[in-house]
Amino acid sequence: MLAVAQLAAHNGSINGQLTENGTGLELAGATVRLDPGGIYTTANPLGFFTYNNLQAGTYTLTVSYIGYETKTIKEVNVRDSETTTLRIDLNPAPINLQDVEIKSATSQPFQSISVLDIETRPISTTQDVLRVVPGLFIAQHAGGGKAEQIFLRGFDIDHGTDINLSVDGMPVNMVSHAHGQGYADLHFVIPELLGNVEFKKGPYYADAGDFTTAGLVRFKTTDALDNSFVKVEGGQFNTARAVGAFNLLGQNAARRNRHAYLASETMYSDGYFESPQAFRRLNVFGKFNALMDDDQRISFSASAFQSSWNASGQIPERAVRSGQIDRFGSIDDTEGGITSRYNFIFEHVKNLNNNSLFKNNLYYSDYNFELYSNFTFFLEDPVNGDQIRQKEHRRMFGYNGSYQAQGVLGGKKLNSEIGLFFRNDATDNSELSGTANRTRVIRPLALGDISETNTGAYASATWQVAPRLNVNAALRADVFQFGYENKLDTLYNPKQVTASLLSPKLNFYFDANPRVRFYLNTGYGFHSNDARVVVPQNGLDILPKALGADLGAIFKPSPALLVNAAAWWLDLEQEFVYVGDAAVVEAGGKTRRMGLDLSARLQMFKYLYADLDATYTYARGNEPEVPASESYIPLAPVFTGTGGITWDKGAGFYGSLRFRHLGDRSANEDNSLTADGYFLLDAVAGWKGKKVEFTLSAQNLLNEAWKEAQFETESRLRNEPESVTEIHYTPGTPFFLKGGIMFKF
Repeated sequence: MLAVAQLAAHNGSINGQLTENGTGLELAGATVRLDPGGIYTTANPLGFFTYNNLQAGTYTLTVSYIGYETKTIKEVNVRDSETTTLRIDLNPAPINLQDVEIKSATSQPFQSISVLDIETRPISTTQDVLRVVPGLFIAQHAGGGKAEQIFLRGFDIDHGTDINLSVDGMPVNMVSHAHGQGYADLHFVIPELLGNVEFKKGPYYADAGDFTTAGLVRFKTTDALDNSFVKVEGGQFNTARAVGAFNLLGQNAARRNRHAYLASETMYSDGYFESPQAFRRLNVFGKFNALMDDDQRISFSASAFQSSWNASGQIPERAVRSGQIDRFGSIDDTEGGITSRYNFIFEHVKNLNNNSLFKNNLYYSDYNFELYSNFTFFLEDPVNGDQIRQKEHRRMFGYNGSYQAQGVLGGKKLNSEIGLFFRNDATDNSELSGTANRTRVIRPLALGDISETNTGAYASATWQVAPRLNVNAALRADVFQFGYENKLDTLYNPKQVTASLLSPKLNFYFDANPRVRFYLNTGYGFHSNDARVVVPQNGLDILPKALGADLGAIFKPSPALLVNAAAWWLDLEQEFVYVGDAAVVEAGGKTRRMGLDLSARLQMFKYLYADLDATYTYARGNEPEVPASESYIPLAPVFTGTGGITWDKGAGFYGSLRFRHLGDRSANEDNSLTADGYFLLDAVAGWKGKKVEFTLSAQNLLNEAWKEAQFETESRLRNEPESVTEIHYTPGTPFFLKGGIMFKF
């Protein structure tokens, strides 16, 4: 375990690597404390950590990581001009909040979602995992196959316009998408294969660019399986799901830090609507990774996803009030769609001798999308109806590269990172057409080929200017090239537009004492506009900027209680987007959002946990000529709350009881229509053995009649003489019970 390595200048040093016992996987982000001195550091993406310039003597290392046993290594000897090398294995263990360290040298403890969070919630898709992000709500309104509508920090994000989502470094958001800017569909990820989920709020991070205004969520698939498994689930509404994941290499390969597995998922559900939704999903995923020469890792994954569904769409309140339809009925039940995505991701991470890290990430995706919707029924076409088709075929490829280094500036620790990135989206035949019954094209509304490229670089440096104060300064540069060929033009006339943007960031982290950290995050972010808007307008409002600030504190009033409280503010320069449903442009103008976030985690007993996340947001338009009474931002959440209690000891019985609350909010600019809020209870119970696991989950325990997605819409029903503007909605799931069994081998 202990070895003497190469010479170092003058004083000695310690180099270490942290791994999981059994699998040998590196524990990136684990906290290491060096005593005497109480000096903290964190492990890099390969699990390496370093202490330099140490006087000769004997030291003690304490290693802690959420979900693992805390380990203390005593009598670590350091000699002058020599490096002591350690390899430290940690054993998985139930979560213990006492292990959470509040130190500026470590990552924010509220910025990750654990496997426990995922296992103790009623989750059917990776999209459901988004609900675990404090203050984030989702709404499904198209039969289960369409990407969910997202709400966060006073944003109706639609399907991803103001949140940056990625999986293993590959973007999920689709630029200039047929259904809307930033469309982010996560259904191609099997939730049982998630190893880690990181989330951050605000536009304060140099390595995150387009769509990072409200925040970001990064999903990482697991590098290795603890066990091969087969899982079967069944529930109400003809719901059935099966998942299988299989180790492809034996224990000898695992001991050499080589892992490979193959997994597949299939799902079917008719849903709770009167018209069966016939939702089908198929996923296949494979991953290989290997540690080479103890200091570099390669990883390759490939996945295939297909989905199809029918949908009942949003229904008008008047049709339900009059008895024309039931709340689970429909006006046009021929809505629905089909989509597919094929992904390839390669990653190489290399730990260099000078306390630095080099990381390369390459990805390619082939994507198809076809969606049929009808929002206004017979408003535009009283004979055939207003059904539309949105369709596209996209090829996306890109690269992310970064170099991370540790050094000293003015005698103080300095961590720096520089990065390069490239992304190209080539979309063929992006289409919007009027259709009837998903069989006939009535009229073409938009058709064209889109090419969009985003290149750039960023630099970030975190300097420990004082023992308790860290300052992070960063700058990101983005260059965009937009191209659009309108195929409905009689002449071939492709056009291109270029734009660039600088996004500075400045963040402060101060440890007032061992139990309290204050932070101030500031910075610019942006979301790009659709190429079909940008090109015809010759580059007007291409990259509207967002300027924000978070002032908060993380503190531990007791060893078992962790609290995060923050006040924040965000100004957006222009909410100017292409509306794919109508092939028109809507300029929302300047907006301002301010709010308060509160998160708390309490370990009531050894295996009993409680959590609470609550938010308040004030969101308004910020144009001086618009009266305050007409500046509401439609569907912007005001009050939100989630929380619950969870019992989990790693084996035997586990369970959770949770609530979700979304308050009433304005549905339009003058607050004349209200989108109704809701309060729901969900539960999960199960039993976990070495070879078998049973799970029972229930959504909407109280069987509340609630509205999941709501919109102010002008529509006309068949034979209505005039149109009506009112709330149209998709009903939320009634009481839904699902059970499952997993076999491990």
